[in-house]
Parts: sequence; structure tokens; C-alpha cells
Amino acid sequence: MTAREVQALIRAGLPMAEDIDLRIDRLDESGVLARVPFHAKLVRPGGTISGPTIMALGDAAMYAVVLGSLGRVEMAVTSNLNINFLVKPRPVDLLAEARILRLSRRQAVCEVSLYSAGIEDELVAHVTGTYALPLA
Repeated sequence: MTAREVQALIRAGLPMAEDIDLRIDRLDESGVLARVPFHAKLVRPGGTISGPTIMALGDAAMYAVVLGSLGRVEMAVTSNLNINFLVKPRPVDLLAEARILRLSRRQAVCEVSLYSAGIEDELVAHVTGTYALPLA
């Protein structure tokens, strides 16, 4: 699947992806680059992008990398997600780079690095997670 096809599939199946304007910028053999454009509606008190937005981007990036690797496995579901919030995101687009660490018949173990656009060397959050895969 292409980045555009994965983005369309996620947006069609998860209405919240439309709400946060989730975008899949890149999908290739190295993984996925996903983005949530900065918008004031995503900011929580204290002037930072909300935790639920950061978690949603991390989870969506994992789903995108699984779809990109395996094709239309829409019934793949998150079975585990661990997130470490590291620094306050800047008021710019939030980016997520996802890759699969291990892929088996039943699960995909993924890793996601999230950062503010233009500041790739400062991680906002680090996510690890597992997607349970449907039986073929």
C-alpha cells in the first residue's frame, strides 16, 4: 500500500484521524513518517499539545507501518502501547517515525519516535507497542 492509500484507509475507519488531520507523509521499507499538523484545538492548558493527541499519533503511526508492511489488515488491533513523554512539544506540526521491530504471524512489535517539526534531534515522546494480527 502507498502512503496515500494507508492514510485514506485510516481516516475512513477511524473518524478521530480526520479530527486531528492525521497525515501519512512517507511509507517505505524503512517505516512510516506520520504527521499531525499543529492546531490550537490540540493544545491543553499550559500551552502544550495534549497527551491524547501525542498517543493517538503514536498509535496511528504503528497502525500505518503495519498496514504498509502487510496490506489491508484492518482488523489488526493495538494489544499494547507504552509511551514515555520526554519534552514539551513545540507549537508546530508533530511528527512520528514508526518502524517494525519484529513481525510474526500473530503480532507486530513497533517503535515510534515523536518530535516537533524541524527539531528531529529532540524527542517529544518514545512509543513501543504491539499490534495483534488477525488470523489469515
